[in-house]
Amino acid sequence: MGYTATATAKGGRNGHVETADGTVKFDLSLPKELGGASKEKTANPEQLFAAAYAACFGGALDVAARQAKVEAKDAAVTTEVTIDKNDSGFFLAGKIRVSMPGVDRATAEKLVQEAHQICPYSKATRGNIKVELEVQ
Repeated sequence: MGYTATATAKGGRNGHVETADGTVKFDLSLPKELGGASKEKTANPEQLFAAAYAACFGGALDVAARQAKVEAKDAAVTTEVTIDKNDSGFFLAGKIRVSMPGVDRATAEKLVQEAHQICPYSKATRGNIKVELEVQ
């Protein structure tokens, strides 16, 4: 049993992306920081990845909290995805910041580490890009 999402992009970073079922539809533009025109109300792949990673990590955090019998209903996950370039070419890096009001810091840090092991996006990026974890 599994789930497959399908999306099609046309025009690359200055085009359009849409899921097969039509629920996600975005015009894309290259960020100004990368030399683009930064069109209003357009997205870029890094924003889409950051949003997806934040949601997935939040789900994994819910699982970790339930397993530990910790109430974490007010938890918030903020994910930063950076694209940069060095001598080897373009690369991605990530930072995941988690706020868990009402949960002591030691417990929150443990749950974030457990979520990082559970989250499919964390598994996919592990060993491929640098991902920092931060509990606020």
